[in-house]
Amino acid sequence: MRSFLYVPGNQPKMLASALRRGADALIVDLEDAVPPAEKESARYTVAEWLRWLPADAPVWVRVNAGEAGLADARTVLAPALRGLVVAKASLEQITALAALLDEHDPQAGVGLVPLLETPQAILAAPAVAAAPRVTRLQIGEADLSAELGIDPGDQELLLVRSSVVLASAAAGIEPPAAAVTTDFRDLDELRRSTLALKRLGFHGRACIHPAQIPVVHEVFTPAADEIAAARDLIDRFEAAGGGACLDARGRMIDLAVVRQARRVLAAGGGRLPV
Repeated sequence: MRSFLYVPGNQPKMLASALRRGADALIVDLEDAVPPAEKESARYTVAEWLRWLPADAPVWVRVNAGEAGLADARTVLAPALRGLVVAKASLEQITALAALLDEHDPQAGVGLVPLLETPQAILAAPAVAAAPRVTRLQIGEADLSAELGIDPGDQELLLVRSSVVLASAAAGIEPPAAAVTTDFRDLDELRRSTLALKRLGFHGRACIHPAQIPVVHEVFTPAADEIAAARDLIDRFEAAGGGACLDARGRMIDLAVVRQARRVLAAGGGRLPV
């Protein structure tokens, strides 16, 4: 998954066309995008929409914090639901949602994506990442920045971002997806910041507008020369019997280099085990 497009859960017309916008996945929002007075009706709007989707539809639903999030989860559970993005996530909330899903989804088809938006959640990231059903972490950078009293840029959130990448790797889950950027018109800045986040260990990015999707896909899709170089590394390594060897430029190849090459192939569609 390279792109995750947010869609308001209280907008049936937007839901009807959302899967045709080109994103790899959707996050249907029952939290910030929905006014408080419409939250309950939005649950049922989303639940009805999910009923008509194929079982393999790439759809997540962002649920509210606390008891409201549990009510959201009970209402929207459906065969087409891939997972829940948990707003204002805490370890307690994740544990409660996992227990609910264990009761209603015994096949474990529905995963959890905690949205870390508080200092407490960031400090608990290793435990949250290792919790049942958690498949990926995300950072809610706008809320977190407000909590911390900072004006976010590349450096101000570096420690937070790196700690979440580290927690994800330690727990053996998918790399975190990068947070949204609200200026959907500045595609050059989107490309620059997405490349920086990719180098930091993020994979994929949440989007708030379809115009952002092609840029995010470009960044997270390996170019043809990258794929060819990765295949060449793997071929040389395997020809050497899995021992150290040299690449086309005379540099040493070991297992760590080959693992990175296999990730490039996987991102490009030529999937090999990591």
